[in-house]
Amino acid sequence: MRMRNFALATTALVGCLVAGGSAFAQSTGSQANEVENVVVTASGARAVAGQIVETLPKSRASVDAAFLATQSTGQNVFQSLNLLPGVSFTNNDPYGSSGGNLRLRGFDGNRVSVTFDGVPLNDTGNYAVYPNQQLDAELISRASVNLGTTDVDSPTASATGGTINYITRKPGNEFGGIATASVGENNYRRGFLMLDSGAIGPWGTKAFVAGSYQKYDKWKGPGTLEKKQFNARIMQDLGDRGDFISLAANYNENRNNNIRAITLSDFRTFGKNYDFDAVCNPAAVGGVVVPGNCTNFYGRQVNPSNTGSLRGSALFHLTDNVRLTVDPSFQYTLADGGGQLGTMSETDGRVRGSSSAAGKDLNGDGDTADTVAFFTPSVTNTRRYSVTSSLIWDLSDNHRIRVAYTGDYGRHRQTGEFTTLNADGTTTNVFGGKDGHGAKVATADGGFLRNRDRFSIAQLNQAAAEYRGKFLDNRLIVNLGVRAPFFKRELNQFCYTTNASTVAGVVSGFNAYCTTQTPNAAAADGSVTFGTSATKYIKPFSATVKYDKVLPNAGASFDLGGGSTVYASYAEGFSVPRTDNLYSGAILVNGVARPAGTDPESTKTYDVGYRFNSPQFMATAAIWKTDYSNRIVSSYDPDLGFSIDRNVGAVKAKGFDSQVAWAPEEYLTVSASFSYNKSTIQENLINGAAASNVIPLKGKQIVETPKYTFGGRVDWDITDALHVGVQGKFTGDRWATDVNDELVPHYTVWDMSVQYDLPFAKRTYAQLNVNNLFNETYFGSISSRTNAQPITGVTGTGAPTYYVGSPRTVQFTLRTEF
Repeated sequence: MRMRNFALATTALVGCLVAGGSAFAQSTGSQANEVENVVVTASGARAVAGQIVETLPKSRASVDAAFLATQSTGQNVFQSLNLLPGVSFTNNDPYGSSGGNLRLRGFDGNRVSVTFDGVPLNDTGNYAVYPNQQLDAELISRASVNLGTTDVDSPTASATGGTINYITRKPGNEFGGIATASVGENNYRRGFLMLDSGAIGPWGTKAFVAGSYQKYDKWKGPGTLEKKQFNARIMQDLGDRGDFISLAANYNENRNNNIRAITLSDFRTFGKNYDFDAVCNPAAVGGVVVPGNCTNFYGRQVNPSNTGSLRGSALFHLTDNVRLTVDPSFQYTLADGGGQLGTMSETDGRVRGSSSAAGKDLNGDGDTADTVAFFTPSVTNTRRYSVTSSLIWDLSDNHRIRVAYTGDYGRHRQTGEFTTLNADGTTTNVFGGKDGHGAKVATADGGFLRNRDRFSIAQLNQAAAEYRGKFLDNRLIVNLGVRAPFFKRELNQFCYTTNASTVAGVVSGFNAYCTTQTPNAAAADGSVTFGTSATKYIKPFSATVKYDKVLPNAGASFDLGGGSTVYASYAEGFSVPRTDNLYSGAILVNGVARPAGTDPESTKTYDVGYRFNSPQFMATAAIWKTDYSNRIVSSYDPDLGFSIDRNVGAVKAKGFDSQVAWAPEEYLTVSASFSYNKSTIQENLINGAAASNVIPLKGKQIVETPKYTFGGRVDWDITDALHVGVQGKFTGDRWATDVNDELVPHYTVWDMSVQYDLPFAKRTYAQLNVNNLFNETYFGSISSRTNAQPITGVTGTGAPTYYVGSPRTVQFTLRTEF
């Protein structure tokens, strides 16, 4: 009886458990709080569906390891969640290393808390999540999505849209392992190996180590994408009550060439294969060609990252009815968001600095009359220390209290240190002059050239409490919780800033002017100028901003009998402004208050849901409503190399999420999901001081948010050895601008997997994956803008950019378990 794929079909919008010992929750505390008394019967449908004892009163969906194994190897986990209701993920390439764009009930990925074994993965500065840096899918036991809500101990200051949590597999009890080898189109090759130690030593200690290597060519244009990853986990069980201690390590390294994002005009003129130049074609500055100044050259379009983490977890019974969980972690990040190129005159004030010299010979030709090109990446270096801990007290069999604490401390260094170029226009180091990675470019006064220089500390202290009670013979379950985050950002801007709405004449943008020059005397508004230039700058500053909020959540579920359950929930959330926003405002010149337009985003979310569960059929449905204040929209600008936020004011959203799964025969399963989302902006915005400069947003749909999505999959075991799966995702029309004046048409992408079991080892099989089976041409990820067409009284327009979806791609994999 082969019904392994029914696990993926049993997407649990109300938090059902489909296997004993597995959990959808994120931290050890949440797992210990939610997984209990799950009885699994013999093999077959009931073993897959399980016997449900706990049902959480919230909208939650999941996939498990069996489903992840059907997808292309090396694929990022967000793409594998795309069939779930409420989730919309657009991949930038067929194998997942170029990243992509995540939306959850209309929220962008920066507003979704992503955790890995309870460890927060959102960037401490801008809350971005990076799909290409996630854990190898072979090591994920389960990945889940909370739609619109967080867990009570979610370690986040940004989750207004919900959470995505995934859990690393535990080491096996016996020696063994998994090995995969994959090849595919675009010169794709990947290898993965994992070894389990089994229970060893006098205490039965268990561990695994794993490594993977992946490299392939871009699907369009010149360049490659390379990924290396190492993982390990050691685990010690303590006693016979489920207590344990565990330590896990992860290291990931990406070296990618960017795929070009294009405008609608680019697509119409050049087609979907339009990309960067294969060779450096230098451009002119002031009518003079500057060697190496080739902004359209693929060799400078690099996106490197080195990331790593150490993750501890522990569960201790202090008494028979009191448990303590502790999850400490350390994370390291060194990355830049895409290579930038800059040119510098040898007589520029930043080159002269505090020196009296007329300039400096930067290219070694014996004069100071040139403009020279350099590599100027915006590098982020983060060291992050976190801990999540829970105390769980079972007052009785039917009543439980849980208190939790989360501490998260991130040291966030953002630099843009110049380094030199090779003769062919490529950079001498992908991280620029950062900490000796590459050679710094010295100035006349002994300093060095840089285009960004700031240091931030992000600190979260969060207390939480939760009560869970069972009533009416365990048919009614009530959850009452509260989460109280206290967030602080310490800001240190070491450069002059050319952006502020309250300083007249200051250039708009996020530009920094990093120099050791002595400025002219400050003006009455606190701004300064340099030399004879009239451009005004904000002086370097330090400031501290604080945010806190009490966030209640409540829910109840009721077992109607016969496999039917209903539930209702309410939750509040908020998102603290990003670092970039806080550095961009003039009010910080005097350290008085936070900049205009950077109030935190807050939400109130209501869910009502129904779930039916039987061994052969499951169905879930939920209607929801979210009210937003200060709704923030983030979009990545590939030309600037960073994301830009826009506050579109109050938004009201409502929708419907549903999924069904059916196993009409032992060899056949069918699942489908459907979501409806209507997210409407409630008011027009005034652009600038003039009340007549109105951006007409009232009644507009939120960008990048499809009103309708539909996903489905069929799994057919043709024989005991041959298995075929076909899945598809329909994504409805999406707006690319806030004012809804550029529309992205709907599209459907189908994928197929064919797996054939071979009679070797514990289990060995060959698998063929075909992504985009019918070769659909579509726009995937969107970098949205306020308006594409001119608006009376509003200065400027901006063309949205798009990543074109990759064409049909074939991959072949051999996998063995031993």
